[in-house]
Amino acid sequence: MNHEDYRNLPIAEIAEEVCISLSEMPRLVVTAPPGAGKSTLLPLVLLENTPEGKILMLEPRRIAARQVAERMADMLGEKIGQTVGYRVRFDTKVSVATRIEVITEGILERMLVDDPTLDGVAAVIFDEYHERSLSSDLSLALTREIQNVLRPDLKILVMSATIEAEEICRKMDARLLHSHGRCHDVRIVYGEDFDFKDCSAVVASSVRKALREHDGNILAFLPGQAEILKCRDILAETTDDADILTLYGMMSPEEQRRVLIPTKDGKRKVVLASPIAETSLTIEGISVVVDSGLYRTPVF
Repeated sequence: MNHEDYRNLPIAEIAEEVCISLSEMPRLVVTAPPGAGKSTLLPLVLLENTPEGKILMLEPRRIAARQVAERMADMLGEKIGQTVGYRVRFDTKVSVATRIEVITEGILERMLVDDPTLDGVAAVIFDEYHERSLSSDLSLALTREIQNVLRPDLKILVMSATIEAEEICRKMDARLLHSHGRCHDVRIVYGEDFDFKDCSAVVASSVRKALREHDGNILAFLPGQAEILKCRDILAETTDDADILTLYGMMSPEEQRRVLIPTKDGKRKVVLASPIAETSLTIEGISVVVDSGLYRTPVF
């Protein structure tokens, strides 16, 4: 990989320091704002400083795992499944040459059960750790135990944009590195007379207004698939100057990839997404975000 091509990524400022720190102490916490490049550049830099063994990177969501793996493969000028691959439920792209595997939580748990020593693994990266779950906490605890008892050479890297870094460092006995990233001015505009019973129509109206008043692509958050599809149908009838795309968990990988890649004809796009795209995905070219403020989640 030619680092000159990616020296403009904000995370590049601490990339070499990350490798030096892990060589001195095998536990590290890295914080950086969204879009800094930590999920793509840091694993590749770490690989260049890891002569043997695989690097496993845990992603909390399947769509994020695929996107990150494909982005890293593209940075290397390779196809997915060569140096960089991924394993998610019902979908695997790896080969004997794969040295970076992006995996989801259930996959890592199974690997830890099948091989409690993680033989052949040089480093485990816990990405987007702010999306903590019982599964990710268990995986980190087991990985830490392996490091303590059997594999003092095993490196553990925890990364997040928003996390209680000092507390995590204290519990892991780890160092902390922070990248300041790149800040942009954000203007917040609040809507009026929101109808909770028909948020799809309200979001569609806000998207149309954003298309008239702003340039660039638009990302709109709705609480679930039903609202997304209804909003798509409303916009399809009234909007012909932008591609209306949807993004939610039940879509096929091919449909999800279409949302994440830049448009080739220069046409603007509107992405109607569930909360799946709030924290663990980067969609290029977004200049306006429309948020319904609603979130559907099971409660116990």
